[in-house]
Amino acid sequence: MHDTIRVDVHATGPGRCRVTVAGDLDVVSAPAVRDALRDAVSRYSNGVDVHCGQLSFCDCCGLSALLAAARAAKADGVELRLCAVPHTLARLLRLSHTGSAFTIEQPSGR
Repeated sequence: MHDTIRVDVHATGPGRCRVTVAGDLDVVSAPAVRDALRDAVSRYSNGVDVHCGQLSFCDCCGLSALLAAARAAKADGVELRLCAVPHTLARLLRLSHTGSAFTIEQPSGR
């Protein structure tokens, strides 16, 4: 059984927002996440923080949605940061050599 995806967008300051992605980011949910991140990048010109701490799964389609958001952000001059990256997503980024496409916020205390 697949977890449903939950995507919440909250303004955190002038032109900046936090997008919380929770659940399974996969072939079924990737289009919704891609659309939400595209919208956030276009609406918040000072930065988009993507909080991944509640992400339980990410496949190649999910990674593609994140990469599309990173490309759109770069094209628009918007900083896109991945925050609270779970081990499974960090591993996917490392194995696919795509981690450099993102600014990844490191947990404090490390």
